[in-house]
Amino acid sequence: MKHTLAFLIALATFIAGGAAAGGNEWDSLPAAKKTKAGLYMSPREAAEQMQTAGDKTLFLDVRTRAEISVLGMPTLADANVPFVELVEPYAWDDTRNTYRTAPNNDFAVEVARRLAEKKLGKGDTVILICRSGDRTAKAVDLLTGLGYARVYSVPEGFEGDVAKDGDKAGQRVVNGWKNAGMPWTYKLDKKKMYGMGS
Repeated sequence: MKHTLAFLIALATFIAGGAAAGGNEWDSLPAAKKTKAGLYMSPREAAEQMQTAGDKTLFLDVRTRAEISVLGMPTLADANVPFVELVEPYAWDDTRNTYRTAPNNDFAVEVARRLAEKKLGKGDTVILICRSGDRTAKAVDLLTGLGYARVYSVPEGFEGDVAKDGDKAGQRVVNGWKNAGMPWTYKLDKKKMYGMGS
């Protein structure tokens, strides 16, 4: 409880006042959300980056196509490039109590393609968002290992973290892109969707 409270206070302070990426404000992130690069943005910072320097930034939603279809995506995202995808035929993962997923072997290739489409390179800013920050951290580490220099995670994700107690316990209402009031839509743009081309 103490760790959770410290995490929530750190996030609230960050959202209210803003902070430099990689600062001490992110030190209390759970291990699953931490990246080797240590570069993070809040939803508000990611939105501001896209509004002020979108031509020099690649913003990718790395959730599965199923998630994007049902939950929508940030309108400011350049594309959906899933880090993992549902296994077909659908199989159940008893450990995680959900459908089984597998790594998207095309992930790095598709990121490079989307980057080149914007005439950007591995030294330019890349922002990744997933549901709640865990997959994003793994995707950031993969890209950093491939020589990308400025890959940022949005650790709050699109949906945010789950409330631990209160009348909204179990719901993703703590933080995140949607809960911060950042622009998003259910109406998907085909050219932004994985596997649909550009």
